[in-house]
Amino acid sequence: MTSKTTSSKPPDNLTPQQQIMPKVNKVTADDITASLKAGFSDFLARPFMSGFFGLFYAVFGILFVWSLVWLGKIWMIIPAVVGFPLVAPFAAAGLYEMSRRLQKGENFGWPEILAVMANQRKREMGWMAFVTLFIFWVWIYQVRIWLAITLQNASFSDFDGFLNTVFFTPQGWTFLAVGTCVGAFLSAVLFSLTVIAMPMLLDRETNFVSAMLTSLRVVSESPVIMLSWAAIISVTMLLSLVPAFLGLIFTLPILGHTTWHLYQRAVPLAEE
Repeated sequence: MTSKTTSSKPPDNLTPQQQIMPKVNKVTADDITASLKAGFSDFLARPFMSGFFGLFYAVFGILFVWSLVWLGKIWMIIPAVVGFPLVAPFAAAGLYEMSRRLQKGENFGWPEILAVMANQRKREMGWMAFVTLFIFWVWIYQVRIWLAITLQNASFSDFDGFLNTVFFTPQGWTFLAVGTCVGAFLSAVLFSLTVIAMPMLLDRETNFVSAMLTSLRVVSESPVIMLSWAAIISVTMLLSLVPAFLGLIFTLPILGHTTWHLYQRAVPLAEE
């Protein structure tokens, strides 16, 4: 049920016909399985290049957490680590381009991939980055609010003290329960807006609003399958953070390649 891709460099100008909302397919469990197989195959085709994107993301995460420790923002470490995977779809842009070129049988290297990534600043991907970072900011801000409400009488001066307060006190359990519910809601919203929109913006000349609406339509057409896929992604990404973020070297590229193939199954190109 996959469709043919467009050329590796989309046209610069929109036409009225291209702005029509595309048809979306109902996603099944078989589509998820087939996309995962294709994504793993793409990873094996260029493991070092794919792994570099995961390594870059992991190093950024390590430096992010270290900077919070250095700044003394102990309370931000857990929400930052939990919310960090929210920005993964934007980080996977290079992986989408790799999958597109592999599918077309094109030879490519770093110059071609980096050039396409750099070109996204002239298109609509920047607006999607803004949406992603805004939701991440909302996540951090609501954590701060609930931290003040539930742990207002607690005291902690280091990371161990913060962990002890959060995991071994009634106030901490309340904080975790509320934070988990709010975080799950924000993650579902961001997933629904971006899961198809990110690869679609790279693949087609369209605006970010249409891309987000298309992504929402795909999720609404197959809510159980798509939200189950979102849960699998979340658990996989969080487990990848445990070994000092290094699991992301493998999981981020595979999930990124998989997302490209799932997008193609969910939003086929119109027949010429």
